[in-house]
Amino acid sequence: MPLHIIKLAVGADSIADLAAWQERRLRQLKKPQLTHVTRMTPKRRDEILAGGSLYWVIKGYTGIRQRIVDLKPAVKDGHPACAIVYDPEIVPVSRRAQRAFQGWRYLKDADAPRDLKRGEADLPEDLQQALGELGLL
Repeated sequence: MPLHIIKLAVGADSIADLAAWQERRLRQLKKPQLTHVTRMTPKRRDEILAGGSLYWVIKGYTGIRQRIVDLKPAVKDGHPACAIVYDPEIVPVSRRAQRAFQGWRYLKDADAPRDLKRGEADLPEDLQQALGELGLL
């Protein structure tokens, strides 16, 4: 069973904002590969690479995920770090309130928000949030 990572998208105001930032970043890179560099290296590498995703928390809600492709050693500010390499495809998930936390956390597959169906994903974010709070989405 895969293990996921949940991470705050600091500075992103919406899913569209995060997607636009990622698109700009991909155009800037010589080797187009999205990564998030973090100080702590996940110890459960095999479980994460067995189909895990990076779930992004935007403005207090988990709203999307991106499949984790690899975990690579990196250096950040002269210290050892880990680059979480993830797929650029954004998969909308059911919105779920999430309190702020530092760094990243493991997220069990059974606790992960479900992927939205095609029609559900087309709804505006604020409507998805309202329907989710009512238990209708």
